[in-house]
Amino acid sequence: MTATFVGMPAFPEAARRALENAQQRHNLAHATGTIREKRASVVAEVDEWEGLRLAGAAIKDHTLRHLDDQLLALESALQERGATVHWARDADEACRIVADIAHAHDLDEVVKVKSMATQEIGLNEALAAEGIAAWETDLAELIVQLGDDLPSHILVPAIHRNRSEIREIFRTSMGEVGRPAPDALSDDPADLAAAARLHLREKFLRAKMAVSGANFAVAETGTLVVVESEGNGRMCLTLPEVLVSVVGIEKVVPTWQDLEVFMQLLPRSSTGERMNPYTSTWAGVVPDDGPQEVHVVLLDNGRTRALADEVGRQALRCIRCSACLNVCPVYERTGGHAYGSVYPGPIGAILNPLLRGVGVDEQTDSLPYASSLCGACFEACPVRIDIPSVLVELRGQVVDAHRGGLPKPEAVAMRGAAWVLSSGTRTARSERAAAFAGRLLDKMPGGRRQGERRVLGTIPVPGPGTAWSQTRDVPVPAKESFRAWWSRTDGGDEA
Repeated sequence: MTATFVGMPAFPEAARRALENAQQRHNLAHATGTIREKRASVVAEVDEWEGLRLAGAAIKDHTLRHLDDQLLALESALQERGATVHWARDADEACRIVADIAHAHDLDEVVKVKSMATQEIGLNEALAAEGIAAWETDLAELIVQLGDDLPSHILVPAIHRNRSEIREIFRTSMGEVGRPAPDALSDDPADLAAAARLHLREKFLRAKMAVSGANFAVAETGTLVVVESEGNGRMCLTLPEVLVSVVGIEKVVPTWQDLEVFMQLLPRSSTGERMNPYTSTWAGVVPDDGPQEVHVVLLDNGRTRALADEVGRQALRCIRCSACLNVCPVYERTGGHAYGSVYPGPIGAILNPLLRGVGVDEQTDSLPYASSLCGACFEACPVRIDIPSVLVELRGQVVDAHRGGLPKPEAVAMRGAAWVLSSGTRTARSERAAAFAGRLLDKMPGGRRQGERRVLGTIPVPGPGTAWSQTRDVPVPAKESFRAWWSRTDGGDEA
């Protein structure tokens, strides 16, 4: 199952707390706004952008329909090139495989390439329980790790931090786990990056084992692909003697020609660049060049559950670009922590329930409702995941999962409405009652007019409607029902 942030409440409560953090809202608005502008500029340069989106979606869908064959082809190609392939059904099994490899070499530390899959399974925490320190080498992940924090964005995990906060994290925490930050460290981005480079360099040179994920896995050649912007991934993939890659089974693409499509879609959608600065590829073991022991852990962890969902399986197209987060008005105001998982934002709101299943816990069940359904995420997604449609489908699944037992007030109200509206006689009586109430309320003091209708403003409504009426205007019911008007006017022809 996907790891959730321990103790995180359901989204409504977490979002309410996040909205109180003005500094975080400012940081998020500035960062997502900058990324949106860069992305829009480079996407506009591509005349066939919509064609690329369609191609990316088609390749992913075709691969998912034949996922069993593609995975077997990938396994065979990797083994032919000297890699050891492991299959992990869930997070515990994947973490155990990685820990066993480290123990087999008597290692007490590993360096890591930024990887959503290893965050998903809680690998760092699992290795720590085994006495193995896992050092993050991506700058943003390093900030999160040193700050004893949680990631809040797929691409930029420390997006909720500004540079002054990062400077303090480096000054207070670097020395506890390695080379300390310079005494005169400023909050200039170049100085912060230089401090991180010096801190990490000793770890790169010392580490005997690295752990990575993969953005893509090419089945025809057994090639794994990592794209990144800093070069830390290249260091992890070439210097250590042992390399372990934890790869979600949905990351496979059939051919290099298919990969070409995604190498155009991903950098523009994620960092707003025409191409990413570093693209590293590796296929098994090459004598005297790079790691001499390569392991690939193919991870399910709920992906076959998502694949079985006819509407939701399109979420497995996701290439982890974070474009949906950067355009989402909900994410921009609440940040990633409110989603309670390593997958935040619109994609997290569908991916987490699909991987874990609904009806498991309140926090997961709240995620399909963490959206205004504005559709901006679908327009930005480079592989055309119709996130709003999946959200609506998952909301239905959440409701179905909680049927039975004591009904909620909303369900009681809906059943009552169904009972009234299913009978013409009952409907007519309710209309007459509403009209009588409207005539009485129209005589109450206060309120205002909206066209021909009076509005009482925010008045307390007893029962389940109290919270609703506190933030919304309550219209006065019409003094005459439609049926009465129709009967009085003979179908609309005034006598």
